[in-house]
Amino acid sequence: MSENRVHPGIPKLKQQFADGKIERREFLRYATLLGLSASAAYAFVGKITGEDFVAPAQAALPQGGTIRIGMRVQEITEPHAIEWIPPSVITTQVVQQLAITGQDNITRPLLLERWEASDDLKTWTLHLRKDVKWHSGRPLDADDVIWTLNRVLDPATGSSSLGLFKSYMLEEIDTGKKDDDGNPVMTTKHWSPNLLERIDDHTIRLNLKVPQVAVPEHLDHYTNAIMDPAEGGQMKPGSNGTGPFELVEIKVGERAVLKARKDHWGTPANVDTIEFIDLGDDPSAVVGALASKQVHGIQLADASQLAVMQKLPHLEVHTAPTANTAVLQMKVKRKPFDNPLVRKAIRYATDCQNVVDLAVQGLGLPAEHHFVCPIHPDYAELPEMTRDPERAKKLLAEAGYPDGIDIEVNTKRDPNWELQAVQVMADQWKEAGIRAKINVMPSAQFWDVWDKFDFGLVAWAHRPLGFMVLSLGFRTGVPWNAPEYANSELDRLLDEAEATLDVQERKKIMKKIELVMQEDGPIAQPVWISLITAYDKRVKGFKMHPKASIFCHELAIEA
Repeated sequence: MSENRVHPGIPKLKQQFADGKIERREFLRYATLLGLSASAAYAFVGKITGEDFVAPAQAALPQGGTIRIGMRVQEITEPHAIEWIPPSVITTQVVQQLAITGQDNITRPLLLERWEASDDLKTWTLHLRKDVKWHSGRPLDADDVIWTLNRVLDPATGSSSLGLFKSYMLEEIDTGKKDDDGNPVMTTKHWSPNLLERIDDHTIRLNLKVPQVAVPEHLDHYTNAIMDPAEGGQMKPGSNGTGPFELVEIKVGERAVLKARKDHWGTPANVDTIEFIDLGDDPSAVVGALASKQVHGIQLADASQLAVMQKLPHLEVHTAPTANTAVLQMKVKRKPFDNPLVRKAIRYATDCQNVVDLAVQGLGLPAEHHFVCPIHPDYAELPEMTRDPERAKKLLAEAGYPDGIDIEVNTKRDPNWELQAVQVMADQWKEAGIRAKINVMPSAQFWDVWDKFDFGLVAWAHRPLGFMVLSLGFRTGVPWNAPEYANSELDRLLDEAEATLDVQERKKIMKKIELVMQEDGPIAQPVWISLITAYDKRVKGFKMHPKASIFCHELAIEA
């Protein structure tokens, strides 16, 4: 494919935007996914709207020093299999992805120079940068990328990326074994031996089973960091990487220390050292550490901490609306959640706006129990699913529970809003005959067993497209499908959505997906939360990221 080739979908997107048929965010996202550079995409928007997207000249940032950030320090040994955002904040300073989604929610090449998609979206050609070097001095090459992708695609690795890649890179095969219910135990393999094609030292071609519009977004998923094959996918202090930092120390539950690599192939970090300090479950300890200047900033704050942080004169508070959330996940093979009427009753017993008002102090949006956020470009508006405890009672009676149900809901103390949300909902449910005992666990214990609960509130980070979390968490048989949900119609619709470039057509598909989740899905979802954080005003270069990622090489600190 030619370097100057323009995907035929881009002129259509330009015309749709010029005609007012799609919004600015939709044009920017999909034009860049199809290979248009972010600068060219922004320039076209400016041409149509008259907006000036020329970045202002940035003053020189201070150099050197140490920045200390309050964040949970979790296990990072297997970057390809980590399950939470905090460990990814550490790993991605050392090992990098092929593409990266910026603070503006636009995905750009990182280790790649560019990508090209075929007209039918089934062939993606990835061009590596030729100047990337590992910390060891060895150049990055196509073999490193293919090794990493093969490891991520191996079911034995346990990577959540299988949820993203399964529909278009893999096929299911029967292991010949049976589960406890007598059903076949399935696994996956490459759909074709030619799936990952090495063209030359710096070019890889992905030959997909079906069309897929979001390949660059998926390559940015934090478990897809490119790692040195010689290290077998393991990370520890001193591990090789291509990133701007080297990990020099980590003590789970205490701290992690990263030192800047001044020989980094890209733009070197401004600071000498980043330290992540684990401040535990107590929200007051976090505010105390900020007030006493023990830390210069925190990864995320809680709504209950906002008022205090705003009163501290040395802090700057940052907030942003996002598709971050926490959902009540129900094991669909365990009673009473094996009955879809029970799951639906819990949704009808929940007042989402009340949860927003009380648990997150209005800093968010009410959710609609289907996991597609109004800020997603492919969101489809449905009639409001309002709280109706009488309808919930009838659904429970129809399911065989005329006297209601007794259940246990599991949650943790950090962040504090999650516990508050559970308490608010448990109180709401009483009117519908849903009697909930709340089991509050220490965060470290919760992280280890989050996928084992019959019923529990589980946090999910922002993803830029509406179908991404649904594929990660609710496709049949994927690693993060803790509810053990299997719905062939949902799988089929997700396949269709991922293969549809036209935003208006995809919204029609997403509407069907949203209805499946509301009618049959394994979750109740009360709220989309705004992200909140705070940094010392001496810290420069920080921008809020919708996934709560931190680009540490951009940070600087005044002496």
